[in-house]
Amino acid sequence: MKNIVMTIVALSLTFSISAEEANPIEADQIEAKSLQELLKLVQDGKVLNTGINQRREQEFLADKSKQAQAVKDAQRTRANEEARSERLEAQFEKNEQDIAAKEEILAKRLGSLRELFGVLQQVAGDTQGVLEGSIISAEYPGRGEWLGQFAQSMGKSSKLASIEDIERLWFELQRETTESGKITRFQAEVSRLDGSKVTEEVVRVGDYNLIAAGEYVNYDADTGLIAELPRQPEGRFVSTAAALASSTSGFTPFALDPTRGQLLKLQVDVPTIEERVNQGGTPGYVIIVLGIIALLLSVERFITLSIIGMKVRGQIKNAGEPKTNNPLGRILQIYHDNHDVDVDNLILKLDEAILKEQPSINARIAFIKIISMVAPLLGLLGTVIGMIVTFQAITLFGTGDPKTMAGGISQALITTVLGLVVAIPTVLLHAIVQSRAHAITQILSEQSAGLIAEHAESAQS
Repeated sequence: MKNIVMTIVALSLTFSISAEEANPIEADQIEAKSLQELLKLVQDGKVLNTGINQRREQEFLADKSKQAQAVKDAQRTRANEEARSERLEAQFEKNEQDIAAKEEILAKRLGSLRELFGVLQQVAGDTQGVLEGSIISAEYPGRGEWLGQFAQSMGKSSKLASIEDIERLWFELQRETTESGKITRFQAEVSRLDGSKVTEEVVRVGDYNLIAAGEYVNYDADTGLIAELPRQPEGRFVSTAAALASSTSGFTPFALDPTRGQLLKLQVDVPTIEERVNQGGTPGYVIIVLGIIALLLSVERFITLSIIGMKVRGQIKNAGEPKTNNPLGRILQIYHDNHDVDVDNLILKLDEAILKEQPSINARIAFIKIISMVAPLLGLLGTVIGMIVTFQAITLFGTGDPKTMAGGISQALITTVLGLVVAIPTVLLHAIVQSRAHAITQILSEQSAGLIAEHAESAQS
């Protein structure tokens, strides 16, 4: 009996699920104290479900009629659009025919003008590149933009050049030609190496060079900026730029770059003397030090021997009063101190005095000669070292990039040059001081021989 009651309750709950939307009833609210009440609840649920189902059927039928109406409306819209599409296609074909006919008429009317417009387009494109790269644009910026727009518009067949455009193109060409022969001054912003920008006077020499603050500056066509060079060329070129910047009238010599910056760039890249010396490496530094030592010794010997020569020549004029501040005076003093000895002893004493004077006269002259001989040998050593470095670079990197071999070749050539630069003048300096020392020694020998001859004659008488 209990199982039957539970089955009936489950059925009643199943039938009541469809009625929850209209009148929801929680499961714990259903109370059936007897089978009679439970039966009544089942009957009420059945009546309620029947009403809901009927209402749903009516709604479904109403929606079905609406869907049918929507289908009809969609079909009618499709038919209208298809008709509109056919009209547009017909209109498009008609427009294509009209355009072709008008283009044919335009081509006939243009005739040779089409070739003229083609030439204008080509000239405008070529002129744009010329003007954008010209330093005249530093004074007259924005010229290339209009030419680019003009050339682009000429490329469109729908637009033709107007008289104003043709006159402006001619004006730009004429202005470029005229300004290339002028030297003008204008205010412009110059970018310095430290990143700062300074507005100052710029001198433009035709379309060749720009000068600011007495120095060469560079015009960057890509950015349209005037920039300071990382390094100026040789002083002889910069001096002409400074002279031109400060001049107000007349003629001024100026180092002009006819290649519009290429030669100037090469001059900027030329190594300075300091950079060339650094390329020589350690052998180069040793050669330079030896050259400085040889120069100092030569100067010292030249001055010392010149002073000694002056004193010796002065002593010759006053042979009766010997002075001990010069070699000849000391020899004369020995002669006077040994006036009573025989000729042989006097010869020995005078020869001894001359031998004592020679070391001071010939001092450090031999070292100058040694430097003149060692300098080219050190240059040859640097050359060998440089060639070794070059061959090592070729072994590692091949011969594709000459820059990999430039360091060794530079060292090889620079050390050779330094060795010769030191050796050649050192040889000449050695010859000069050696000749002066020899002249003094010759005077001492001549005077000594004269004293001996005089002493011998006096002894015989």
